[in-house]
Amino acid sequence: MSGDTVLTLIFKAGPVVKFILLVLLSFSVFSWAIIFYKTRLFSKAEKESLQFYQAFIKAKQWDSLYQSTKKFTVSPLANLFRAAYSVDDASMDEIKTILRRVETMEAARLEKYLTFLATTGSTTPFIGLFGTVWGIMNSFMGIGRIGAASLAVVAPGIAEALIATAAGLAAAIPAVVAYNYFLSRTRRAISMTEDFSRELIDYLARKHGETQAGSF
Repeated sequence: MSGDTVLTLIFKAGPVVKFILLVLLSFSVFSWAIIFYKTRLFSKAEKESLQFYQAFIKAKQWDSLYQSTKKFTVSPLANLFRAAYSVDDASMDEIKTILRRVETMEAARLEKYLTFLATTGSTTPFIGLFGTVWGIMNSFMGIGRIGAASLAVVAPGIAEALIATAAGLAAAIPAVVAYNYFLSRTRRAISMTEDFSRELIDYLARKHGETQAGSF
């Protein structure tokens, strides 16, 4: 046992522990895939939203601004503006309803996959703990079969237990950190989206008021 590497100990582990490690590996791989995806998504969305808002402030006509929004593919603010532009002539109640619906859709898009990260962070330590219990149980069973406690008897089971514990923590810790990080960025993005939605509603309310006043 003294010369065994971690990989060797994994290959020597029993079928139950191997299955547990495979489950933990699956959680970890999916979690890291989500982390890379969400990192790129938020970076691009925040960059596009900043660029769009700067263009929105400088824009004199919505028609030309609308044409320029085609390059902003993931910006929540640009998506809100496109929705507002498409219902520019609708009543204010309809505009508010549509913008609220777009806000909800954008929030859902930003929150996508966060549940999996939360599930990974809360579940994998217990899956690893099950492997820990199983490995320790195998150690006691080995002692019962041999009738004496020696390192050669208990070491394989203890090794399984420690590997399962480490694997559970290795899967959980990045997922928890990423979940809290992306949750913070999601809340900030949703707050910006809601503020911009109110800004659009105020602008359209003034525009509708001017239109109605001009019709008399």
